[in-house]
Formats: sequence, C-alpha cells, structure tokens
Amino acid sequence: MARFGPARGNGPQGLPGISVTGRRAGTFCLLLIAALCVQATRVQVFEAKDLDHNSANQRLTVERYGQPRGNILVGADTVTGSAPTGGRYAYKRTYTDGPTYAAVTGFASQAYGDTQLEGTEDDLLTGTDSRLAGWAVWDAVARRQNPGGDVYTTLDRAAQEAAMRGLGAQTGAVAAIEPATGRILALASTPTYDPGSFAGSTSADQTAWNRLQADSGQPMLNRALRQTYPPGSAFKVVTAAAALASGVVTDINAPTGAPFPYVLPGTTTPLVNDTRACDQPGQSLDTAMTYSCNSVLGYLGVRTGLDAMAAMAANFGFNDARLDMPVRPSRSNFDTKMNDSQLALSSIGQFDTAATPLVMAMVAAGVANNGTVMRPQLVDKLTKSDGTAVQLMKPAVYKRAMEPGVAAQVQRLMTDVVDNGTGANARIPGAVVGGKTGTAQHGVDNSGTPYAWFVSWARPAGSDKVPPVAVAVVIADSDATDVTGGGLAAPIARSVMQAVLGR
Repeated sequence: MARFGPARGNGPQGLPGISVTGRRAGTFCLLLIAALCVQATRVQVFEAKDLDHNSANQRLTVERYGQPRGNILVGADTVTGSAPTGGRYAYKRTYTDGPTYAAVTGFASQAYGDTQLEGTEDDLLTGTDSRLAGWAVWDAVARRQNPGGDVYTTLDRAAQEAAMRGLGAQTGAVAAIEPATGRILALASTPTYDPGSFAGSTSADQTAWNRLQADSGQPMLNRALRQTYPPGSAFKVVTAAAALASGVVTDINAPTGAPFPYVLPGTTTPLVNDTRACDQPGQSLDTAMTYSCNSVLGYLGVRTGLDAMAAMAANFGFNDARLDMPVRPSRSNFDTKMNDSQLALSSIGQFDTAATPLVMAMVAAGVANNGTVMRPQLVDKLTKSDGTAVQLMKPAVYKRAMEPGVAAQVQRLMTDVVDNGTGANARIPGAVVGGKTGTAQHGVDNSGTPYAWFVSWARPAGSDKVPPVAVAVVIADSDATDVTGGGLAAPIARSVMQAVLGR
C-alpha cells in the first residue's frame, strides 16, 4: 500500500495547494478591495455634498438650469422669470425691472453663481429643496427634479420704487422697515445693475460681467446691506435712548449740565458744533437733539458710560455678525473698548462707529415700536410652484431696547427735530413724523465728501398705533451743493414714508 506524506507547498496551517506567495498576493488583493471600498464610501457619502457643489462640477449646473427656475415675488407680482436658451443650459434667469430690485434678488448666473435671495433660497428656487418633494425616496431613485418653488418677499412695491427714484443718480442706499413686524418694505442701493445682463454663459454675458467688475462706481455693491458708513448725528438717537434709559437724563426739557465748550476728556480739543444755536452751556436734551448739538450728546455719552452705550447700540443690531434676514448683512460696529474722548466722538456717530442702512433703520423702527426692536425679515413665505406653502415667516422680537416710557421720550425728541429743527424737509401733511439728521465726516482730515443721513418714522396724524414705516437713508456721494442729512437724505425718506402711508 502506498503511503502519502504531506503535500509539497503546504503552509503552516496544513492548507493544501496554497503557497506563502499566493497567500500574500490574496491578502494584498483583499486590502486593495477594502481600500477601494473605503475610498468609494468617502467620495460617495462623506464628500458627496462638497463635490456636488464644486465649481468644476458642470453636471450640477446643467441640472440647475435644466428647467425654469422658481420666481421671486413682490406682492403678487413676479420680478423674475426664466427663458429657454437652446444651449447646454436649457434655461437662464430673467428679471423684470432688474435694476430696481437687484439689491433684493441679487443674481443667478450660469457662469458666476448667485447672491442675495437668489443665493440663500437657491435650493427652493431650483427644486432641489427636500420640502418640495412629493415622495423623496421615489424622486431620488427616479432622479426626478421637482419644479422650483417661489419666494414671496416682504417688499412694498411703492416704497421700493420711491426709494429708487429718490436716490436717482446719487450713490447711496435706503432701508425701510415696518416697525411692528420687522418686515423690510424697501431695500435700495445705487448705482445699481441689471442682473439679467450676465445671467447666461455667452461671450455677451462675460462682457457685461467684466464691465460691471471694472466700474469704479461699484454698482454691484449692495450699499443697504454690505457697506457700513459712519452714521454721524443720526446715531444721537441711540445716545439719547441710552442716556434716558440709564437715568443720566430724566427730563428731556431740563438742563443737562453739559459745559460749553466741551473739551474731549484727556485732551485740549473742544468738540465743536455746526451751529451757534448750540454754543451755550447746560442745554436740554430736547434742544440738543433739535439742533444736533455735538457738545451736549458727546458729554451725555461719556456720562452714560461705555458699557451702557455699547449695550444700547447692541440692542439695535450693532456688533451682531449674524443678523441674517435671511441674507447676511455686514457687521455694524460700536467699539467696546475706548477711552472717554473716543467715547464722546462715538456718541455722535464718529470715531470707529459704522453702520449699515439696515441697522440704522432698525434704530428708527425700535423707537417707533415703543422700544421693541423686531428681527428684520425680507421673506414673507416660501411656496411650491402650485402655491402650497412650504414655510410661513412669523415676526420675531430681536431685542427689547428700552421701556415704552423711554421710547415715548425719544419719539418726542425725534418729532421735535422734524417740527422745529434740522429735519424740516421730512414733514408730511396729515402725518406725525419723527426723524434725525446726520452729516458724517470721513477721509484724511475729514477731506472726503460728508455722508448725509436721515433716520425717521411716520404715522397718520391722530393715530395711536405703531407707525407703519421707519426709514434710513444715506447718501455717500452727490453733485448737490447742500451735502447734509436734512438737505439730501430727508426728502428721500419723506417720499418713501409717503408711499407707505398712501397705501
């Protein structure tokens, strides 16, 4: 009988027919397969979102423009549309009176991306928002794209058009708010641009884009949200509110004790006024606001103190870097570390104090709403293409800046500015108007053209309801000879308020 020994090539475990080399090769292949699985999982699961939104991924752009985009509406009217192109991207964005609403809609371009509401609500407008899906699992399997949804803004068409007409060829911005709700009624910026001029991907679109980028007037800069300016004397509304809320001033008609001249603390430099009406000691807060006396408000800011001043500024939106509505504006600034001379200057809206028109509109709106500042809101509702609501926006309190009694005193100060002082150009027959002018210096040794500000609110005469509109206007550049808040900005604010009151 034959006897069989161990087969040659058996491994240590006695497995027949597998050499050490073969076993190593098999192990290496298994490792390669495992590595491929890990890589595929990383790409398809963990990096899928980033790759989908990578600018080099043309598939996403083809899908986004493969059907008409949802619309942005003002009231019941659409201010956007879509047009077939016959090209690789089947549709491109169109705009109805694009320059009027560019500060709100932004742009949606096949070549250059999207901004403003076109950007923040892109998923809804393109139909990729999961809230638009009838059955999400089946839509994903069938790769069916839902029709784009619609964005209803809070804008008041008459107010927006009045703001744009008032700004005209000047460089500036307007923000108007409904004080009781925070709804943004107007958001205008000039010079402006036509977002439809580069919505496609042709050479003509590229030429239009390059021309806008090279324009020294920066027409694509949203000055209502993305540009901050020293607010000048318009900021005195905040200072007055802080002085009253902290008890530094208890009677707006009583002498404040402010010296004249008022020398900036720690310096030999007096804080000068723009009118001789301010050049006497001890003036009341009411007189100081009516004639916009720097010496009195600078003195009261120091008396009130840095902490109380910074807290009041924060109540109105200063130093908030996340004031989304849903578009995110630039951060308005009020320094929280200053010496007393810097605080005096900041209290009259100079030094490093800087604000967007939106935040200055919040200042006026908070005073008008009896001390409660509402969160600004640019979108009223989001819907499916058939009008079914996806999301309804509700008013939300931002901060309670001051007690109603303090707010009533500040309201009185602002009405006196319009009735008896520097804000006379904002008067509206049959209405109660409160306002504050501001003329802010800037540039080396104040050599630049001043910024002209006006913040205000208005309500029908005889009404005890919260005013329906508050406005902030800034003119950053103009050919006018009277570069003051009362001369340039107040008439624009008046026209916007009249548009809302006339509604």
